[in-house]
Amino acid sequence: MIKITPELSFPLTDVLFSFALQSEAAAVFDAHNALITGIGKVNAAYELTKEIQRKRPALIVNLGSAGSSHFQKGDVICCTKFIQRDMDVRGLGFELYETPLSDLPVILEYGLTMDNLPIGICGTGDNFEMGHAVKIYDVVDMEAYALAMIAMKENIPFLCLKYISDGADDNAADDWIIQVHKAAVAYGTILGLSTI
Repeated sequence: MIKITPELSFPLTDVLFSFALQSEAAAVFDAHNALITGIGKVNAAYELTKEIQRKRPALIVNLGSAGSSHFQKGDVICCTKFIQRDMDVRGLGFELYETPLSDLPVILEYGLTMDNLPIGICGTGDNFEMGHAVKIYDVVDMEAYALAMIAMKENIPFLCLKYISDGADDNAADDWIIQVHKAAVAYGTILGLSTI
């Protein structure tokens, strides 16, 4: 059982854990429904959509590494708001981050919270951000927006936890390589999988 709050829990067999990379899941998630999507919004959207068609989960849990100049390395952040940070169609009169001609808001609000975890706003884009200075989002990744949007459109509860692996700065690449393997252990502890 995955307990999100004292009132909300899901059987493990009905939970889909989504990761971009196997290194983020590690052996902690070998016995669970783990989906490795590959890096980026397109891969994430394609693989999650296929998996939902194959077996619709009761809960989608996106776990992975992320950068932040706001939170500290090693923090686990619960993201409930998402921005497509590389969407820029201002040249046609749209707002920065707005998806043109869609009914999607600039900030997509969709996600469960977990007690005792800080809340973040995740900026998703198809680049490894190394100079994060934007204030509208405080966590950066490469998949969560696409996953949250699909979960919302499919009306499937969504939980997004991000392990801060780097500062989204000049040292981001080196820090990520060192920190990424620690994410699975942190998630296993938070979700109670290390004792199952």
